Amino acid sequence: MEIDHSQPLEYSTEQNRLNILGFWIFLGAEIMLFATLFASYFTLVDRTGNGPAGAEIFEITPVLAETFLLLTSSFVIGLGIHAMRLGNKKAMLTFFVITLLLGLGFLGFEITEFITYYHEGATLQTSAFTSMLFTTLGTHGAHVTLGLFWGLFIILQVKKRGLTPETANKSFIFSLYWHFLDIVWIFIFTFIYMKGMT
Repeated sequence: MEIDHSQPLEYSTEQNRLNILGFWIFLGAEIMLFATLFASYFTLVDRTGNGPAGAEIFEITPVLAETFLLLTSSFVIGLGIHAMRLGNKKAMLTFFVITLLLGLGFLGFEITEFITYYHEGATLQTSAFTSMLFTTLGTHGAHVTLGLFWGLFIILQVKKRGLTPETANKSFIFSLYWHFLDIVWIFIFTFIYMKGMT
C-alpha cells in the first residue's frame, strides 16, 4: 500500500480516496431518501383528520435543545478531525466521545418528544400528517442511533490501532455522515418545526 505523505492521512492511499468517493455516492442516495420523505410530508401536512396539527403539538424549547445539541456535536466532530490531522490521538478521541454524548442527548430529547406527542393523541395511526411526521423524524433518529454505534466502533478501533491511514479514513467518513445528519436536521427544524408552529 503506497502512502502519499503530501495528502492528509485520510486521503493518503488510493483505496482511501476511493472509499471517500464511494461514501459521497452513498450520501447522494441518502439525500434522495430524505427528499422523498420531505416531499411526502409536505404533501400530507394538512391532512390532520381528527388529530392535532403541528401548531398544537410542537414546542419550541425541546426543539431548540435538540438543535443546539446536534449543531454543537457537528462542530465538535470537526475539532476531532482537526486533531486527527495534527496527529493528536488523545484530543481526537476526546472530541469523538463528546460528539457521541451530544448525539445521545439529542436522542434523549427526541424520545421524550415522541412520548409527549403520544400522550397528546398524536400517533402513527392518528392521521396522514402524524404518520409522515413520525416517519420523517424517526428515520433521522434511526440514522443518529446508527451513528452512535458506528462512532463507538471507530473510537475503539483508533484506541486499539492508533492513527493509521485506515482508521483516519474511517473516522473522516464517519464525520461526513455526522455532518450530513446535521444538515438534514436543519431542514427538519426549518421546514417541519418552524413552519409548523406558524
